[in-house]
Amino acid sequence: MAEIKWRNYIGMKHMELAKKKLKERGIYKMNINKTKFVVCINNEGYQASLELHKLYQVIPDKAVEDDGDIRIIDESGEDYIYPAFYFKKVSLTKDVKLLLLKVS
Repeated sequence: MAEIKWRNYIGMKHMELAKKKLKERGIYKMNINKTKFVVCINNEGYQASLELHKLYQVIPDKAVEDDGDIRIIDESGEDYIYPAFYFKKVSLTKDVKLLLLKVS
């Protein structure tokens, strides 16, 4: 039983450290619940910019979405517009989103 408490304690320390780093980068201020991610299902013509089966953060852009496209942060670390049908939406928990934002 003590071992489980120890693991939970370490996990909580890691989450607190992640939150601190996110706050320092200004990411923690964003509404994590509204942050969306997609998975790449087609990278034809964009092999250098997109990796198949990788998760990408969506940058909301109504004008782009109205044209059938999507704005994401790609492999360059910058946001670019791609055809929306190259991606599928995924549902993630808040904790997973925080972890993904920490490493990106």
